[in-house]
Amino acid sequence: MPTTLSEKAKKVKSSSTLAITAKAKALRAQGEDVVSFGAGEPDFPTPENIRAAAHKAIDAGMTRYTPASGTVELKEAICKKFKEFNGLDYQTNQIVVSNGGKHSLTNVFEAILNPGDEVIIPAPFWLSYPEIVRLAGGEPVILTCGKEIGYKMTAEALKGKITPKTKALVLNTPNNPTGAIYTKDELKAIGDLAVAYDFYIVSDEMYENLFYAEGKHVSIGSLSPEIYEKTITVSGVSKSYAMTGWRIGYTGSSKEIASLMGSIQSHQTSNPCSISQAAAVEALNGGQETVAEMNAAFNERRQYIHGRVNSLPMISAVEPQGAFYLFVDCSEVLGKKYKGKEIKDAADIAAILIEDYKVAVVPCADFGFADHLRLSYAISKEEIAKGLDRMEEFLKTL
Repeated sequence: MPTTLSEKAKKVKSSSTLAITAKAKALRAQGEDVVSFGAGEPDFPTPENIRAAAHKAIDAGMTRYTPASGTVELKEAICKKFKEFNGLDYQTNQIVVSNGGKHSLTNVFEAILNPGDEVIIPAPFWLSYPEIVRLAGGEPVILTCGKEIGYKMTAEALKGKITPKTKALVLNTPNNPTGAIYTKDELKAIGDLAVAYDFYIVSDEMYENLFYAEGKHVSIGSLSPEIYEKTITVSGVSKSYAMTGWRIGYTGSSKEIASLMGSIQSHQTSNPCSISQAAAVEALNGGQETVAEMNAAFNERRQYIHGRVNSLPMISAVEPQGAFYLFVDCSEVLGKKYKGKEIKDAADIAAILIEDYKVAVVPCADFGFADHLRLSYAISKEEIAKGLDRMEEFLKTL
């Protein structure tokens, strides 16, 4: 047999967000003063009580295998959190703990998809969604949601994408990369369609604590028993608790889907890190003061970066209501010339900024919008100001 490589694997794109972050780190290692708006992780340390819980777990010898889908203690903490924060009733046999949010999503799609099943993904989208769907044998169906509607899908637009092959919808609120938040009424209309047309809602709520609008985060699965049955809720500790490197994500779903995901995970990775699981128990059960403190800091940065970007020439952004990203419309820049060369898309802008101005930004073709940039404000206000000063310098050369 010929030693050919996987055609499926060849079609997978590498992560542009990780690539730009790596380039910024490499330049810094060379002594360059780089401002990086690329990172999708809080710049705060993991809270002390969580770190202490990890030390305690190590000292107690919690270094062996755990059940593949997570410890009972962590599942109980997740159920409690789902009930109190999300208004969702899950039992421990409906919970699967995985090695981060990407792993949770991988488990979900491998459990529900058959070859050729369609998954509707509203754009702008987190760049990993289509790739994870393809790897699981599904077909991504992109629903473009423009700036004029706040980059959010409407139930009417969603209905137009539904076909007999539709197996699932990806819903991300608060959203990466836009920071958009869906209201209760918007979610109910979307959920009712899932019930009427019999497809799953894969609800990615990883940024649920990073919420700046009035009211509070709404989980779509909480809106009716029928919608609950169609919903697979995905979350984790990475963003809310500054635990990106600890790699703990989790899902709440039907018992049947959870059982399938647990079986899949048992063969692919065994269990999530035992020490990380112990730390996650403390994150969910311990004091939440640090969550509020980080949220307040992000909110201050959000207001600054949004106002400052909209004061610059040729670029603009809709005010984000959650997460820690600003989705910047650069369409007016396209067609301009820099050093005699035409700027064709946001990737050209990103290349100029990193090479000539030492500012790392994420071009968003892989998010479904080739004329936009994503700026993370999970960096200090001082760094944000310095980076935007450099961007302004660039824009004034055009």
